[in-house]
Amino acid sequence: MTKRVLLNVDYTNDFIAENGALTCGKPGQDIEKYIVNVTKQFIENNDEVIFAIDMHVENDPYHPETKLYPPHNIKGTKGRELYGELNNVWEVHQDKPNVHWMDKTRYSAFVGTNLDVILRERNIKEVHIVGCCTDICVLHTAVDAYGKGYDIVIHEKGVASFNQIGHEWALEHFANCLNAKIVK
Repeated sequence: MTKRVLLNVDYTNDFIAENGALTCGKPGQDIEKYIVNVTKQFIENNDEVIFAIDMHVENDPYHPETKLYPPHNIKGTKGRELYGELNNVWEVHQDKPNVHWMDKTRYSAFVGTNLDVILRERNIKEVHIVGCCTDICVLHTAVDAYGKGYDIVIHEKGVASFNQIGHEWALEHFANCLNAKIVK
């Protein structure tokens, strides 16, 4: 059996909640049940689950996103907590050896983190991705996973964006350019 990981990318209050600092709103809220269910399935199957969560420091003049977006996912704020029921899943399972939290400061969960080391240590070959935003952090994470030789699985019902055109483009790109399997 292929060893696999579920990367839960940026499903936080700031990206999903109605009053989030950089919310994708309803499209993100509509995938909550799917993300919660697939996360629980991976945890119960003893597959690895990594919450790869965007983290920023307020007024960071050196971070490239400071010029692009309003402040979001600021360290220590409610906006950086996982959205809705997924936060409860984290709280219940965070002490399990197959459940991990990873701070990331760039779009890709691979940039500036030890994600690749963690996956290779565990002999993981297949990377499943859910979260927000399909055409930004999910996309950049998938591109890096592809470049590192991982098999990629994108859960279509588990990704969302504030840009529907970008969302649809990214889904096509995953399949056609990254050879990703798209789970419908």
